[in-house]
Amino acid sequence: MADEEEHRLRPTGWRVPAVLIAIGALLGVLLTNALPFLPVLPWSGIPTLLLLALAEGYTAGRTRRRIRRVPGTEPMEPLSAARLVALAKASALFASLAAGFFLGIAFAVSDVLELPSPREVFFTALGTGLASAALLAAALYLEYACRVPEDEDDPDDPRGRA
Repeated sequence: MADEEEHRLRPTGWRVPAVLIAIGALLGVLLTNALPFLPVLPWSGIPTLLLLALAEGYTAGRTRRRIRRVPGTEPMEPLSAARLVALAKASALFASLAAGFFLGIAFAVSDVLELPSPREVFFTALGTGLASAALLAAALYLEYACRVPEDEDDPDDPRGRA
C-alpha cells in the first residue's frame, strides 16, 4: 500500500509554480541585464497564450461536468482524463516559468520606460507574463476539474480521489 502511495500522481501545489516563477524571474532579469541590447519581443505570444488559456478553461468546464456526470453529458473515459491531467501539469509548469521570465524582463526594463525601445519591451513582456499567468490559472483549473468526486456513501474509500 505504501508503494502505491509513492507512485500516485499528486495535485500541483503552490510551491512548485512559485519556485518556477521565481527562477523564471531571476533568469529574465539576469538575461536582460547581461545583454548589451534589448531583445525585440514578439507580441504574438500574448494572443497565443490567451487562446491556450481559453481553450484549457473551456475544456476544464466541460471535463468537470462530464466527470461529475451532470445530466446531458456523456461519461469521460479514464484515459482521456489522465491525458488532460498530463496536459494540465505540463501547462502549469511551462506557464509558471514563462510568467516569471517575462515578468522578470518587464521588471528589468521598468527603470528606463522613458525610452521608446524599453517601453515597447516592457509592455510586450508584461502582456506575455500576464497571459502566461492566465494560462497557469486555466491549467490549475483543468487539473482540479479532472479530480473524481468523493463518494458520499463511503467516506473511508480512498479510490474516490484522483
